[in-house]
Amino acid sequence: MGWWMESMPASVGKKSFMAVTGLCFVGFLCVHLMGNLSLYGGAGAFTAYAQKLHSLGALVTVAEWGLLLLALVHVVTGITLFMENLAARPVRYAVKRREGGRSLGSATMPYTGLVLLVFVAVHLVNFRFGDTSPSALFDRVAGTFQNPYYVGLYVAAMIVAAVHVSHGLWSAFQSLGIHHPKYMPLVRRLSLVFSLVVGIGFGCLPVYIAFIY
Repeated sequence: MGWWMESMPASVGKKSFMAVTGLCFVGFLCVHLMGNLSLYGGAGAFTAYAQKLHSLGALVTVAEWGLLLLALVHVVTGITLFMENLAARPVRYAVKRREGGRSLGSATMPYTGLVLLVFVAVHLVNFRFGDTSPSALFDRVAGTFQNPYYVGLYVAAMIVAAVHVSHGLWSAFQSLGIHHPKYMPLVRRLSLVFSLVVGIGFGCLPVYIAFIY
């Protein structure tokens, strides 16, 4: 891993890596949220969704390995950029203190990213391993969300995800050079809207399951 970090391109190239992988995860969040919304339809609707995924067979496996590779690139690149920023801080600190327009999302990106990494690991342990057959998956989800501590953890993690996405989405376009003074304010607003969709869309699910089942 060390050789790859050392051979990575300059900061602009690394930010492009972060942008592309981040946008891929935005797409994944959209698909994953649409699937999870079937939980509102009850056991039958969610089981039908799970069966449809299960029927895809090897395609799901390829997608999972692809997501793992994207996550590896995103995390390693993010850590590399963070360490480089720390090393440069003695030179840049006086300038950064005077910068305007910093948001909660931009100021906490490395830390929210770390929280999400831990959450994803816990989430996979709960829902990816063990009996993941379509017939058993709904009961497993409903049972897990009867634990108020996990519900609280899940909701908190979705708030963190919303904060992370609120900055990450619009900055991805900027990192790729796709920005214009006329349109970037709109992109920022749309990024905020999407972050709210992520936070509320995912965050309400465990609360709903906990109260209904």
